Amino acid sequence: MAALFEAIVRGLARVNPTIFTLGPFTVRWYGVAYLLGFVVGYFIIRYLNKRWKLGMSSDDLLTLLLILIVVCIVCSRLFYCVFYNPGYYWSHPLDVFKTWDGGMSFHGSIIGGVIALAIASRQLKQPFLRLADLCVVALPFGVFLGRIANFINGELWGRVTTVAWGLVFPGAGSLPRHPSALYEALLEGLLLFVIMLALALRRHLWPRGFMAGTMMTLYGMFRIFSEFFRQPDVQVGKAGFLWGTNWLTMGMLLSVPMIIVGVAFMFWAFKHGDEPVAPFAAPAFGKLDAIFAKSHKRPDVDAELPDAGNEADTDGNEADTVGEAGTSEALD
Repeated sequence: MAALFEAIVRGLARVNPTIFTLGPFTVRWYGVAYLLGFVVGYFIIRYLNKRWKLGMSSDDLLTLLLILIVVCIVCSRLFYCVFYNPGYYWSHPLDVFKTWDGGMSFHGSIIGGVIALAIASRQLKQPFLRLADLCVVALPFGVFLGRIANFINGELWGRVTTVAWGLVFPGAGSLPRHPSALYEALLEGLLLFVIMLALALRRHLWPRGFMAGTMMTLYGMFRIFSEFFRQPDVQVGKAGFLWGTNWLTMGMLLSVPMIIVGVAFMFWAFKHGDEPVAPFAAPAFGKLDAIFAKSHKRPDVDAELPDAGNEADTDGNEADTVGEAGTSEALD
């Protein structure tokens, strides 16, 4: 396994950050990663919209995607400039627009996502938390692609190491370093995506806010772990560490509120969140579903799946439930 990972690391290290150049027009892997992330994310959201029976049209989904793209990119970039390198961008304000050179903050994209979902919730007349639960399933896949692009770009290199897959990064000295961007791609990206997709394909829909809380909590934990291998940003604090420590980084500090808010969302979801809007037709997570149905059943919602023969009879009740959920004001 170590040999395979080493081969992958060294193979990706040989990839040119620029795909091709045509006159003044340059296509880079960094931009392609963002584009692919949004495209794949759209298809994931479209599938879950149908599976969860949210009733949003193709136009609604495209509107949601457009709002997310614009707001998340702006906030991600501004957050990076303000928190990670404020001195440089204060002296070179036009460089804020050079997103192709890298320098985006995931924590900033989370804030942008909250703003975007608040706008989309009003525009599409969908509960805020349900939209959040929908989007967080696709988000880690975008992180996976983005971190790979960071590695190809020669960014986010790790701390000095003696492991077999350590690399000498341009501009990072002569010693091998951890390919920490790939660690993040695997943990915050691929692994988190698999977990969120598994939860999304569960037989019954989780209470509103639970999926969003789970993603924030797990991302924060994975990010803090990854930060122990990542070289801190030297422009932040002393040698990249905060408050006179030799371990606390900006990435860790910004991840703590994510964990706190994520855990709060999960607790709130099970205490106040709505039950499933409608049961699903596909079986999965049998025992877990039985526990959930028993512990969180409400008089107005039947947590059991309808029989195939009675599916048509449940459509009317399902529509009523959707209508009631759509008018809920609590945290939406």
